[in-house]
Amino acid sequence: MTQWTWGAAVAISSVLARDLQNKPRARLLLSGGSTPRPVYEALSKAPLEWDRVDVALVDERWLLPDDPDSNSRLVRESLLRNNAARARFESITRPGRSIEEAVNAANLHAKAPPGVVVLGMGEDGHTASLFPRMQNLEASLESRSAYVAVDATGCPGAGKFLRRISLTPAGLAPAHTRLLLIRGESKRKLLERVLDGDDPLEYPARIAFLTPGAPLHVHWCP
Repeated sequence: MTQWTWGAAVAISSVLARDLQNKPRARLLLSGGSTPRPVYEALSKAPLEWDRVDVALVDERWLLPDDPDSNSRLVRESLLRNNAARARFESITRPGRSIEEAVNAANLHAKAPPGVVVLGMGEDGHTASLFPRMQNLEASLESRSAYVAVDATGCPGAGKFLRRISLTPAGLAPAHTRLLLIRGESKRKLLERVLDGDDPLEYPARIAFLTPGAPLHVHWCP
């Protein structure tokens, strides 16, 4: 386990432990991607009262929850094991559920505000499923709903997964702890550009620090 992995996992588990001391349940929102996987694997071994932790997603591709490319599958395989197998997981997508129904369900769950939100950042400066130059990006950024359905057609960073459901700044704002997990020199240089401006339409990842509320904690390693 690298120091970066250990440090990020400890940061998350420490906040969850504090939340569990102060309230009946703790709520954790997780991003997908390869970068956070080892952190989730380490976090799964944390000695927490996981049966009092609700785990949900920052965003999801419009895929069934057991699809190998879904964020639900990633979280199930990396976090929901060992001690964390007792956590309660809220999958956004379900068989037979329309994308509108999935958004409504996610917004219903979001009425319980998150304590910790773990974000990532793509090479194009996207975070969650908010991509630069995405259709209706401005509307998504200004939405009062915690989650919205998005269409990432024409956005290279989205790959082949164009229909998605994403957390918005309104959904991020209530969290008292925000973490950004990134790795590599290219991401460090990108982060410098992201921090050097204030237009989330250029780099949606800017919502991580522009959204009023908690400060952003960045965990980076080469």
